[in-house]
Amino acid sequence: MLFDVVTIFPDFFASILEHGVLQRARAGGQVEIRLHDLRAFTDDRHRTVDDRPFGGGPGMVFKPEPLFRAVEALKAEVGDADFPVILLSPQGRLLTQAVAEEFARKERIVLLCGRYEGVDERVAQHLATEELSIGDYVLTGGELAAAVVMEAVTRLLPGVLGNEESSEQDSFGGARGILDCPHYTRPAEFRGWQVPEVLLSGNHEEIRRWRRRRALEKTWRRRPDLLASLPLSEEDRRLLEEIRQAALEPAARHT
Repeated sequence: MLFDVVTIFPDFFASILEHGVLQRARAGGQVEIRLHDLRAFTDDRHRTVDDRPFGGGPGMVFKPEPLFRAVEALKAEVGDADFPVILLSPQGRLLTQAVAEEFARKERIVLLCGRYEGVDERVAQHLATEELSIGDYVLTGGELAAAVVMEAVTRLLPGVLGNEESSEQDSFGGARGILDCPHYTRPAEFRGWQVPEVLLSGNHEEIRRWRRRRALEKTWRRRPDLLASLPLSEEDRRLLEEIRQAALEPAARHT
C-alpha cells in the first residue's frame, strides 16, 4: 500500500514513521509512505498556502490551488488512476474499524492535512473523494489524524503484525464488533489482586466462554450502541441475559 501525505509540516512525521507498526511495515515493504510539502505546489515567492476567508472572520483558510496541484501531480504519475483522496476534517465520516478495513483493501490513499481555520470548500466538493474525521473534537491540523489513519490501516495489512490473529482479537477487530475482553499476565497474584481462576484452569472451552462473556459485559456497560448492530449468536444472547440478570440482582436486594 502507498500512502501519499500532503502537508505543510512533513517533518512532523519523522519520529512517527521510525517506530512501531509503521516502521515495521515500511521496513518489510508492505507500506510506502511519501510526504509531500504543500508549499512545493505554490507559485509565488512566499510559497503561500493560505489566505483570509471571504466574508470576514478569524483565522486563515487553505487556498485551493496548491492542493489541487498536489493531487493532480500525484495522479499524473500513474495516468490519472482512481484512488481515494481523503481530506482529514472534523466534518467527515467517522473513522471506525470497519472504515480502516475498507481502506486496507486499497492500493493507494492520498491524505490531505488541513490546518488553520479550515480548507477552501471547493477542495471538499471537487477534489477530495471524501472527508474523514477521527473523532468529535477539533485538532489544530490534520497531521495527527493522518498518522492515526495510517496506523489503523497499516496494522490490518497481511504480514505487518507477524501474527495474523492478533488484529482479529483487538477491540472492534474482525467480525467481533465489540470491546476486547480483559487480559492478564504474570504474576497470578499482585498486591492481593488475583487473576481469574478460570484463566489458570487450562480448560480452553471455559476460557473461551469467559472471555466472550467479559467482552460482551464490557461492551454492554461501556458501549451498548455497538450491540445494537451486532449479529448475536444464540450463545451471545444467553450470555447477555445472564449479564443483565446479574446486574439486576444487587438492585433487587435493596428493594
